Amino acid sequence: MRIYFGVCGIGLGHAGRCIPICEKLVEKGAEVLFSTYRDAVKYVEQAGFPVVKAPPVGFVVKADGSVDFRQTVANPGPIIASFTLTKQIEAEIRFMRAFKPDVVVSDSRVSPLLAAKMLNIPDVCILNQFQIIIPRRSRLLRLAKLVDTGALAMIGKLWTSGATHLMIPDFPPPYVLSAGNLRIPKSYQKRVKLIGPILPVHPNDLPSKEELKNKLELDNGSKMVYMPISGPAKERAYITGLLRKIVLDLKTDYQIVMSLGYPNSSIKPVRKGKVSIFGWIPNRFEYLKACDLVVSRAGHGTITQSISYGKPMVLIPTPNHTEQVNNAARVKELGIAEVLEQKDVNKETLAEVIKRMLSDETYQKRNEELQKEIIGLNGLQTAVETILRVAENH
Repeated sequence: MRIYFGVCGIGLGHAGRCIPICEKLVEKGAEVLFSTYRDAVKYVEQAGFPVVKAPPVGFVVKADGSVDFRQTVANPGPIIASFTLTKQIEAEIRFMRAFKPDVVVSDSRVSPLLAAKMLNIPDVCILNQFQIIIPRRSRLLRLAKLVDTGALAMIGKLWTSGATHLMIPDFPPPYVLSAGNLRIPKSYQKRVKLIGPILPVHPNDLPSKEELKNKLELDNGSKMVYMPISGPAKERAYITGLLRKIVLDLKTDYQIVMSLGYPNSSIKPVRKGKVSIFGWIPNRFEYLKACDLVVSRAGHGTITQSISYGKPMVLIPTPNHTEQVNNAARVKELGIAEVLEQKDVNKETLAEVIKRMLSDETYQKRNEELQKEIIGLNGLQTAVETILRVAENH
């Protein structure tokens, strides 16, 4: 059985949730091939899977890591953007003809779905953002209205015209995180299934928090704050520089473990007092279970993993990144996180919110209540079973 994964290469989150799916599929005798670009290429190679490079796409990022919607829409512009999509589809068709897959799995990419449709190959789509939303600010209001006018209908048509099965790795109502970006028209909803988060490592598969702290050479007598910084490299650079400077200057009675999110970096940390800064942490779920609080961007993967592990969060969404802004607002509404805007992040504000959350057990209690509601979900197993079923029917 051959399974083709066409994965969004912006950041590592999309590849990060597809890799454990592939590992399970390989255990069952499947042969897999990745098609991706940019940040995800080396990440997939390091995981040991074959990968072909697709023509890259992305969005324009300012110096502070915020999304520049005007430049993203204006450059490359609709003509060149259409040309890039055409190049992607042509590349996917070429890759698929050579690989001869039984099923095509797309994670947040349209071109593999369209190529599969043209080649009459069944497909599955993994998606957590159905709609693009432009911030409703005065200088972007006209652009927002223009995009909203046709974007929902157009993007919905693209996602569902090819996708036989559309899986969203999110929690079921009333705990859906990406509700702001998942306004799915009724005509498409029958094809959509909320499967729960795709966890490479389940918390019950790991030792206790105390055992992990001993293994990781952490102090069992003090609390630990975990800072896994994720996202595309340009988007991540500003916030990692800012947070690194802040935490190295903090005088605290708790421990801080920070990951800069660079897979090719050394796994040996830089240490200063109770602060450890890693370029990359391969066993990140051990640190996630061992920690008492997560400080991070507001990416969908990081949030769903933190909730699944019962960890309160301080979220710093990427400015103008509407999915992250909506995610952060949603988990704050659920009572399990606090939100800091990037412009407000400094030594005083970060230290205050961390101290307050570590001393307030309300956040932890709400997390535990939510965990009881979602404990039966297994997005990884559901994804694997769905992909195998579609492939076998083919």
